[in-house]
Amino acid sequence: MNKFAKTGLVAMLAAGVLSAPARAQQDNQTPDQPEAQAAAQPDEWCQSKWGPDDEIGAANLLTPEMALEAAKLVKTGKVYSLGAETNSKTPAFGSRSWALVINQPGQAGGIGLGPTKTNYNDDIYMGYVGTGSQIDGLGHIGIDNVYYNCNKNSDFVQADGLTKLGVETIPNIVTRGIVLDMTDHFGMDVLEAGTAFNREEIEAQAEKQGVEIREGDVVLFHTGWLSLVGNDDARYIKGEPGLGKDGAEYLVGKNVVAVGADSWGLEAVPFEEGVGIFEVHQILIPRNGVFILENMDTAELVADDAWEFMFVLGQSKFTGGVQAVINPTAVR
Repeated sequence: MNKFAKTGLVAMLAAGVLSAPARAQQDNQTPDQPEAQAAAQPDEWCQSKWGPDDEIGAANLLTPEMALEAAKLVKTGKVYSLGAETNSKTPAFGSRSWALVINQPGQAGGIGLGPTKTNYNDDIYMGYVGTGSQIDGLGHIGIDNVYYNCNKNSDFVQADGLTKLGVETIPNIVTRGIVLDMTDHFGMDVLEAGTAFNREEIEAQAEKQGVEIREGDVVLFHTGWLSLVGNDDARYIKGEPGLGKDGAEYLVGKNVVAVGADSWGLEAVPFEEGVGIFEVHQILIPRNGVFILENMDTAELVADDAWEFMFVLGQSKFTGGVQAVINPTAVR
């Protein structure tokens, strides 16, 4: 998708500035809320069930047997690219931006190298990795400066990279993937911003499609939101339909590895009434070690009724990284 247009950006938490609705929700939070309690006694919520040294969260569920079972889903050999094209015009969360510079080292004036006059181009990427299609690593989201497996901000977050929970620790993900078409459930080509789907809606659509959510799955949601990019960027970045709090807790209970959607932030924005700022992110990442996949291109899967497939992802292994630009593959 090469028609991304830069728009007015949402001022939100990751940029250090919150939108008015987000500020209002933050102001309404009180010390007796679950988030504050969890922050006061972090050991009650942040410990990994895979031990004190765990850095990969729900990826511990992945097994060779799951990869073999996923391979059995391949019937036609059709390959789907789930990543969206990214460039300097890509609308992105908060203050995020992206730029590319091409240079020709040692070739000023078009001079080639050596007697054979070899030319080569190099590229330099400058900008936020959390732009376009991405995976949120376990070092991305915390609660009052406490992150997955009780890692405290002051102990592992460094300006030159995380010393724990970096994206280089995420193993290659090869497992069963499913996509749930929430536009079909709600009867709309593009859901409205703030539309939340929870356990009831998820179960209903899964039953309608004849699929079940299993341990170790990657679960994707199709909302039609990515179709706004290049057509109505202002609407795209202002909010989004997405996963609700109850839906996130439901998927955690199903022991999924990752949850994604065709939107910039997965969860419903504006946030559900009574739900905190990016609380769905909190439930999935720091509380349970479940990875988040954003801006997934699910349209072709839905067009083909490709409800389950072999999911393959090998992200870049930049040491200490928080997020990674990705282009996952679905094969059916």
